[in-house]
Amino acid sequence: MEQLLIESEFITLGQALKMTNAIGSGGMAKWFLSEHEVYVNGEQEGRRGRKLRDGDVVNIPGTGRFRVTGASAGPTDAH
Repeated sequence: MEQLLIESEFITLGQALKMTNAIGSGGMAKWFLSEHEVYVNGEQEGRRGRKLRDGDVVNIPGTGRFRVTGASAGPTDAH
């Protein structure tokens, strides 16, 4: 499972689709969700505005599974 690093409290499902390269632009989110099944925490989700927070898991069949990781969740690499 890949990590989807966010630097804010949440991102929307539409933003996540763009960040994972499932879509090329934010304007495609509504169409993509009407044509493809996307799951958030194991449940099908069709709202592009769905808020995703640290710990949420997004499954985009054909693209991958992603765990949302917030910047405040801890260090990602040692310096």
